[in-house]
Amino acid sequence: MDRNDRVVTAFAMLGHATFHTYELVLPIFVVIWLEAFSTTAAFLGAIVGASYALIGIGALPSGLLADRFGSRRLVAACLLGMAASFGIVSVAPTLAVLTIGLLLWGLAASLYHPAGLALISRGTKERGTAFAYHGAAGNVGVAIGPLFAAVLLAFVGWRAVAALLVVPALVATAVGLRLTFDETAGAAARGGDDGTADGDQPRDLAAFVASSKRLFTGGFALVFLTGILYGLYYRAAFTFLPDILADLPLFDPVTAFDRAFEPSQYVYSGLLLLGGVGQYVGGKLVDRIRVETALLGGYAVLAAIAIAFVPAANAGLVPLLAVAGLLGFAAFAIAPINQEAVSAYTAAESRGLSFGYSYTAIFGVGAVGASLAGVVLTHSTPAVLFAVIAGCAAIAALVGASLRSRSAHAGSPADAASDD
Repeated sequence: MDRNDRVVTAFAMLGHATFHTYELVLPIFVVIWLEAFSTTAAFLGAIVGASYALIGIGALPSGLLADRFGSRRLVAACLLGMAASFGIVSVAPTLAVLTIGLLLWGLAASLYHPAGLALISRGTKERGTAFAYHGAAGNVGVAIGPLFAAVLLAFVGWRAVAALLVVPALVATAVGLRLTFDETAGAAARGGDDGTADGDQPRDLAAFVASSKRLFTGGFALVFLTGILYGLYYRAAFTFLPDILADLPLFDPVTAFDRAFEPSQYVYSGLLLLGGVGQYVGGKLVDRIRVETALLGGYAVLAAIAIAFVPAANAGLVPLLAVAGLLGFAAFAIAPINQEAVSAYTAAESRGLSFGYSYTAIFGVGAVGASLAGVVLTHSTPAVLFAVIAGCAAIAALVGASLRSRSAHAGSPADAASDD
């Protein structure tokens, strides 16, 4: 990687780590909020699901803005907005105010992924490696956020923990704005246009509709479908996972130094940390094999893990830890594979738009997974929930197989779209 690749990647890594610090600390708080606000898993799941859905709903306009104005300002606005919204969460006196804070967080967070991923896709020459580092940084946030919260919750209340979580976004903003880089160097090196405001961007509704039709005429439609299925799997699996683990006799609370510790929260943080390794491996993998093959294999593994989760929990601690670790690794290894698929099936000038659609699928439509998990766990069992998410992964594997077959006949993974 040259200097510009490294600086672009570092900037995106800051944003990604901060985004995920907030995103997956929410399930840690869910366990506490169920009691603090005297609500049900179904109702709270709907609220958290709505906040996640706003990430997807806002992703499409964010992608358009990234194509027109560049990514840097959008990422900074995202970081500041997430800090402000968590400030509201920390002082929420009622469930209604908590809901407002979470929804505002979802709106602010929606700015990150289309802008950050379009930046990597257009700004770096070694795209797969950049996605790998970017993904690994996200999992540092994924693991540190819940671990930070779990440790502090043993000593202080949840409101103090939420207030302290404002600090990472402010620090990341200050550091990130000091970095300088060329947002379009990678696309230029590959012979694509720069994808900025002077490029072929939709400037009115008719142009937007035309650009969207072009985008969905090729293989990107199937990539979009895998995004929906991944979002459903991801949200359904992780939103209530701390609660599922806490209900297992294996993870009864432990008292030490007159403090109660929840082993389940540390297991949850540990499996998320393994996701950082998965993100790195997934990003490196798509630099070496066809992205369609990686999609097929990755989703097949996720289906097998979901099927094995409840039997492993019933078998004892060691089998459960093994399958939980594989879940953390594989669920995040697929993310850079999805991102490379979006890049492979779209042209450089529409990367912001394509990532906007992709994250509308993952975070918008996929957010239904959080509500689905809440409803299933309220009325049924974790075994049913994991059977449902195994089905999502199995369908995504079949979509990957279809893309692999199409690309084999076309001779290129992106014949349906002009690549950069």
